[in-house]
Amino acid sequence: MTIFSPAKAQNTASGIPPLLAEKDLTAYLFVYFIGNKVEEEAVNYAVSTDGYHYYSLNNNKPILDSKTISSTGGVRDPHILRAEDGKTFYMVLTDMTSSKGWDSNRAMVLLKSTDLVNWKSSVVNIQKAFSGNEDLKRVWAPQTIYDAKVGKYMIYFSMQHGNEPDKIYYAYANADFTALESAPKLLFVPKSKGACIDGDIILKDGIYHLFYKTESETAGIKTAVTTDLTSGNWTENDNYLQQTKEKVEGSSIFKLNNSDEYILMYDLYSKGKYQFTKTKDLENFTVIDNDISMDFKPRHGTILPITRSELKRITAKWGTPSQLPKLNNNPVLEGYYADPEILYSNKTKKYYIYPTSDGFNDWSGYYFKTFSSDNLTDWKDEGIILNLKKDVPWGNRNAWAPCIVEKKIKGKYKYFYYFTAAQKIGVAVSDNPAGPFKDSGKAIVAKRPEGINDGQEIDPDVFTDPKTGKSYLYWGNMYMAVAELNPDMVSLKDGSTKIIEVNKSFREGTYVIYRNGKYYFFWSEDDTRSPNYKVRYGTSDSPLGPLEIPQNNIVIQGIPKQGIYATGHNSVLQIPGKDEWYIVYHRFSYPTGIKMGRAGGFHREVCIDKLEFDASEKIIEVQPTLEGVEALK
Repeated sequence: MTIFSPAKAQNTASGIPPLLAEKDLTAYLFVYFIGNKVEEEAVNYAVSTDGYHYYSLNNNKPILDSKTISSTGGVRDPHILRAEDGKTFYMVLTDMTSSKGWDSNRAMVLLKSTDLVNWKSSVVNIQKAFSGNEDLKRVWAPQTIYDAKVGKYMIYFSMQHGNEPDKIYYAYANADFTALESAPKLLFVPKSKGACIDGDIILKDGIYHLFYKTESETAGIKTAVTTDLTSGNWTENDNYLQQTKEKVEGSSIFKLNNSDEYILMYDLYSKGKYQFTKTKDLENFTVIDNDISMDFKPRHGTILPITRSELKRITAKWGTPSQLPKLNNNPVLEGYYADPEILYSNKTKKYYIYPTSDGFNDWSGYYFKTFSSDNLTDWKDEGIILNLKKDVPWGNRNAWAPCIVEKKIKGKYKYFYYFTAAQKIGVAVSDNPAGPFKDSGKAIVAKRPEGINDGQEIDPDVFTDPKTGKSYLYWGNMYMAVAELNPDMVSLKDGSTKIIEVNKSFREGTYVIYRNGKYYFFWSEDDTRSPNYKVRYGTSDSPLGPLEIPQNNIVIQGIPKQGIYATGHNSVLQIPGKDEWYIVYHRFSYPTGIKMGRAGGFHREVCIDKLEFDASEKIIEVQPTLEGVEALK
C-alpha cells in the first residue's frame, strides 16, 4: 500500500506548510474483512494509538453494508488511501463473495469519503465496461496509489483471463473516483511468468516498492522496484519475504508514525491469523508477533495512519474501545500554528484561538485563521478570517501574533482584532468572533516609540481594565510599549504611548491579565528559534506599570527529557465567573521540531495547560504537558 506522504505535500521552494503535517499522525485505522461467510465479507474497522495494539470498532461488525455497495453481495480485501489533499480518502474492494466461487467476480468497488464515516460507492465491472474481456475469470485485490508523474490516482489489481496466470494490471481513476478512465493495462508480470496477485505498492525515497504474492514455484511474498510506475522496468528481488512456512497472502506495508520504521504484515489465511514484521530498509524483516495484539481476527486488510481528530470522528460514530489508550490533547490544534490568542465570546458562548499561521519558511505567512471550541479540546477550523494579500493593502506580508477583544457597543458585540503585518500593527473589525473581519485601512502602530532605537513593532496585546473600562494596546519586540485606545478602538489616544521598563529577560509577546486587584504582565524570553524560549512574568498595581518582578518568575519553560522545547508567546484564559485559569502557548512541534534546526522556530504548535496561583498570589511554574487538559464539562 501507499500512505499519504506529508513531505510530498510541502512545497519547500515556496515554503508553504504541508497539507497534513506528519507530526499530527498519531493513530492508526485498520480496515479489513473477517471471513468467507457472506456476512463476514464486509468492511470492518479497528484502531490503534501505537501501531501495535488494535481494537475493533462497532463490536467487530461491518461499518458498511456490502449488499448496498457491491454487485455480488460481498466485498473483500479493503485497501484505503489518503489523497494528496490530506483530507479525502479512497477505498477499493474486491467485489465478490466466496460462496459463489473463486472465479465468480468481474468487478471492484470504488469508495470515496472526506470523513472516514460517510462513503460514496461505485461498482466498476471490468468485463462490462471494457471489450475484450469475454474470458475474464476474476478481478482481485485492487489498491490505489497516486502517480505523481501524471497527477492521477492509479488503481492496480490482479486479473486472470482464461487459463492464463493472474497478472497485475492498472488503470487511472476518473476525477470523481467513480470509474476507470480507460481499459486496464499490464503493470507487472514477474520474469517467472507465473501467477502474481495481491500487489501492494509503497513509495520510499523516490522508489516504488511492489510487494506481491507469487503463485509460481514456491508460493510466497516477493518484491520488485521501479522509479516509474508505468515504465514496465521493474527490478525483482528473488528472496521471499515471509518469515513463516505457513501459506500467506494479502501483504500490506505501512510506515510507523514519526519513525523511520515500517511494518509489513500478511495474512496466514490457512491459520486464521496475521504475522507482523518490522523493517527500515524494506529488504530485511524481523518478526514482531509478540509485540502485536488484536481483539479480532482480520483477513487481508490495510492500515492507514490517521490524526487525533479523525480517530475522534470514527469513534464518535462507532464507539471508543474501552481498552484504547487515551490520546494526548496537546497540541490542541493540528498543523503548524503559533503565538496563540484565546478568547471566550459572550455572544456565542464558545472559546476561540487566534494564532499565527506557521510552517511558512522564515515566518512568511500571509493569512490568519481562527478555531472555535466549546470544551477546550475539540477545535473547529473556522477558516481564514483575514488575508493580508487581499484585505490589507498597507501590509501584505508577515502575518504574525494577533490579539482580540470583545466589546459591547450600543448593545451589540463588536470584535476588534489587532495583528502584525509587515512589522506594523493593524486592526480589523467584525460583528462576530469568527469574522469576516474588515481592516481599518491603515496601521495603528507604524513606527518605533520615541527613544526606542531597536526592535520591531510586533506582538500586539489588547487589555481592558475592569476597574476603569479603559482599553490598552501593548506591543513591541526588545521593548514593551503601551498606549491607551480611543473609544473607537481603532486609534490610539494622542500622547498616551509610554515604555514600561522590564529587564533583560524581555524579548516580546506581552500579555496582561487582572486578578484579585493585581495586574499580571507576561512576556517571552529568548528567541522563538531557541529551545530555551520561555515565559516570565511581573506584577503591577496599574495597567501602565511599573512592574514588580519576582525573583523566581518563570511561568513556563520546556522539559527536554520529555521532548518539550521552546514553550513561549502565551495568552491566558479565565473561565467566566470562576477563578480557573489556563495558559495557551506555542512550542516546537512534537516530536519533530527539535530536529529541524532554526526551522523549528517556524514549525510550532499550540498547547493548553492549567495556570495556577499559590496562597501569596504568585504564579506557580507551569509544567508543560503532552497530555494537555481535560475537556470542560
